[in-house]
Amino acid sequence: MTDLPESPVLVYDVGGSHVSAAVCLGRDLQLGPQARASYPTEQSCCAFLDFLHDLGAQAATSFAPVTGATLAFPGPFDFQAGISLMRHKLPCLYGVNLRLALADRFGWQPDQVSFLNDAGAYLLGEIGAGAAHGFARAIGVTLGTGTGSAFAVDGQLVTVSPGVPPNGEIWNLPFEGGIVEDFLSSRAVIACYHRRTGKPRDVKALAADAPHDPAAAETFHDFGTHLGRVIGTMLAGFAPDVIVLGGGISRAAQLFLPAAQSELAGSGLRLRVSELQDSAPLVGCAVARFNH
Repeated sequence: MTDLPESPVLVYDVGGSHVSAAVCLGRDLQLGPQARASYPTEQSCCAFLDFLHDLGAQAATSFAPVTGATLAFPGPFDFQAGISLMRHKLPCLYGVNLRLALADRFGWQPDQVSFLNDAGAYLLGEIGAGAAHGFARAIGVTLGTGTGSAFAVDGQLVTVSPGVPPNGEIWNLPFEGGIVEDFLSSRAVIACYHRRTGKPRDVKALAADAPHDPAAAETFHDFGTHLGRVIGTMLAGFAPDVIVLGGGISRAAQLFLPAAQSELAGSGLRLRVSELQDSAPLVGCAVARFNH
């Protein structure tokens, strides 16, 4: 990367229930202290926009005036226009031009605000300063509430290329009588354990219990088996140099990665776990901004 702006920029990761924000300080992609908060209790457009502004102002405390912001959002979202198309979550933002609204709140020009798919931001972060750094062809798979995916060639995200599914998304592709997200998500892990034991447990608790709970260990083994099959059948055609696994479930990679790698034995596919974790989308926003 060359000719990166020296002025700090705000970067945001808008997650499923919370938002993180930080200032990226410049060429080395180093982040200032992160501000993180759950969604506001008031479900209105104005309340959420004020929340984003205030969180950004908190993150920017003690830094020189920032020159703009890039926000990682889940889809569906018109990232070029800055308009949310989500109805299932944050419905108060549906159809709102967030670029204009946020620029107005910060006193910026609209072109100082940009948006990026959250899975794409995650992958760009790992390319810029994490587990995919130095690889020409990379795939990112985020494993959490849902299944996110992104593809990149020479540091640039691609959604139309041989081996890339429509829009770069794998979550809704048919898989073993359902779709990928039925097998690679938090609800999939919880449902699998419940089928075995009749007990409802969240993923974090299951990961902690797996060393002494055979049902939990078997649940993660099954998760890894499905992950390996998805990667082998749906991602190999892209011929990636590396596949980076991120998202909350990736923190338990030691419980499912061996099963995934067993499914991929002899394929030559290289799996790595995220090095940046929660910081990856924030760093990725900065990469996208500085490469623009």
